[in-house]
Amino acid sequence: MIAKRKQTKTVQIGNRVIGGNNPVLIQSMTNTKTEDIQSTVTQINRLAAAGCDIIRCTVPDMQAAAALTEIKKQVQIPVIADIHFDYRLAIAAIEHGADKIRINPGNIGSKERVQAVADAAKERGIPIRVGVNSGSLEKELLEKYHGVTAEGIVESALRQVSLIEDAGYDNLVISIKSSDVLMCVRAHELIAEKTDYPLHVGITEAGTVYSGNIKSAMGIGLILYQGIGDTIRVSLTGDPLEEVKSAKLILKTLGLRKGGIEVVSCPTCGRTKIDLIGLANQVETMVADIPLDIKVAVMGCVVNGPGEAKEADIGIAGGCGEGLLIRHGEIVKKLPEEELLGALREELLHWGRE
Repeated sequence: MIAKRKQTKTVQIGNRVIGGNNPVLIQSMTNTKTEDIQSTVTQINRLAAAGCDIIRCTVPDMQAAAALTEIKKQVQIPVIADIHFDYRLAIAAIEHGADKIRINPGNIGSKERVQAVADAAKERGIPIRVGVNSGSLEKELLEKYHGVTAEGIVESALRQVSLIEDAGYDNLVISIKSSDVLMCVRAHELIAEKTDYPLHVGITEAGTVYSGNIKSAMGIGLILYQGIGDTIRVSLTGDPLEEVKSAKLILKTLGLRKGGIEVVSCPTCGRTKIDLIGLANQVETMVADIPLDIKVAVMGCVVNGPGEAKEADIGIAGGCGEGLLIRHGEIVKKLPEEELLGALREELLHWGRE
């Protein structure tokens, strides 16, 4: 059974609230040029429609910072500005409407610069996400811990947090990431014992859609299972839409998010006489726009299909050129193979009305 959620401070990010008893929210990051306003807005709205709750945009220059004003007018979810090195970009992003900024205080310079960013954020009530990656640990911490370790990541993060706290601001979110899954899990276990700031969870540089999904599911899943984490991002080398789809499935698998159709399908075997792989993929795509909270089974054998699909609300099972439409393990009708997908969709569109 999943552990009780750790009670962290509540932090408001635009029209969303994280921490406390609030749901774990899904983040992603645009891969457009932020100054290309139309492309960025189109991608954000596409991600929001898929279930993204909060979006992050890179702000590498003043043109990108200025674009946030118009982007904010055309999207409905909070926008985080991702800042590296230049404190002036952080201030500009805040002035142009960012709902949160992501910085590493240690790489933006002097105490006075950190103070200027904290003051700008405080004036507008904008939270700051303090982000530390395993690849950017301070030299003395690498020497102290004889390389990159979970303990070093946590100490680095808390150092960065103290820089903002010393500037008189504590409206903070912490992010600690590593591409080493078990190190990342351990770091979250350690920091959860040392702070009550909300935690953004993810496995950085996880990889392609294939390898990144496996690493993220393992790492994020292990962390969330312990009741740790307030927002998540599945970082993938690919379309950000895949990040959102994967994050939703991780949350649903752990029982942390409801809603949406869950598709289950059997592995193929020698009895399979239809294109089960293609059919299962078609079903998964087809149900994406149907707002039901039910389970749909796709089975490749009419012999065992009805029995295997008993735990699903509805399903289809294929045979030799034909198949069965099944509800709660009971056969509803037999259909030609080419009519199975359409019949299933019709049933789903009229679900609950009969």
